[in-house]
Amino acid sequence: MINKDILVIYPETKTTQVALYKGTSLLFLKNIKHDIQKLDILKGEGMEARMKYRTEAVLKELTDNDADFDEIEIVVGRGGVLKPLNAGVYEVNKKMVHDLKAGLEGIHHTNLGGLIAYEIANKINAKPLLTDPVSVDEMDDLARVSGHPLFERKSIFHALNQKYFARRYAKAHHADYNDLNLIVATIGMGGISVAAHRKGNVVDVNNAYDGDGPFSIKRTGSLPVGDLVHLCYSGKYTEDEVIEMITQKGGYAAYLGTADINKINEMVDSGDEKALFISDACAYQVSKEIASMCAVLEQKVDAIILTGNIFHSERFLSNIQKRVDGIAEFALYPSINDVEALAANGFLVLKGELEVQEYE
Repeated sequence: MINKDILVIYPETKTTQVALYKGTSLLFLKNIKHDIQKLDILKGEGMEARMKYRTEAVLKELTDNDADFDEIEIVVGRGGVLKPLNAGVYEVNKKMVHDLKAGLEGIHHTNLGGLIAYEIANKINAKPLLTDPVSVDEMDDLARVSGHPLFERKSIFHALNQKYFARRYAKAHHADYNDLNLIVATIGMGGISVAAHRKGNVVDVNNAYDGDGPFSIKRTGSLPVGDLVHLCYSGKYTEDEVIEMITQKGGYAAYLGTADINKINEMVDSGDEKALFISDACAYQVSKEIASMCAVLEQKVDAIILTGNIFHSERFLSNIQKRVDGIAEFALYPSINDVEALAANGFLVLKGELEVQEYE
């Protein structure tokens, strides 16, 4: 029996989720809400300042709730934007810390997961881990071709979420994930990623980070290229403003004037025609992406897995099912559950069933 504890650090845009597990049993879970004005100030001061602020908040929360730091053996953080990596668990080392702080592949709040884990683990003599970061890259070379040699398609997606639920599906059906062909669609609060999992590898996926695939709550997804080029050279927007438009002020937020999922759901439930139309359009685009992954897998698909809170909407779900229902059976996991996924991987490390890889 595993008696040591696992501490999970899951930073989001305005909050940091903290969870403490003993084995697979949840001992403590708290969503720390940070001062928005303080976060805005720290954003201009770099990752080091942001990490220290959140680390102090996490340690205070744990201390206030009488956490036994001597019992914590593993601190596992949410994966950030790193160089392309194989799937799995990595120890957070000095090289990784440098790359997360420098934003080697991009500055994002998920970078804080590994940084906070490293800081706390060093304070309490535990092992800092990061598992299935968003930069997991198992893509086929064919999938990387964009249409011009100056550009290459990248694998940046909800790797943690997708791998976790794909394995849960396989286990529930007494199968090995490495023997299955799956299409997994994750509807996140940021982007939407739809991936083709062939025998344990994600061989194709849209870049959900900065503008590929379906539009989401805040992201535009793929845009008409010519129109985007004209807008960039119109003189009306700076580069930063265009990036913000694509990653933070697009999608539902741009069409409906809010990125608050509760308000969006209220608009849909009340029969707001524009909200219903935009929701239907999002489901339409997700369906197209799923169908394209069917082609990637040469129509040999064991299941379509749908994950994300938005799948609580029967209308959204039915709009997808009616378009792609004939491809394969559906498996619905209407949540994200990344905290549990991080803890589960940490538990497998404690049991010796998952190898900890070195980041180089």
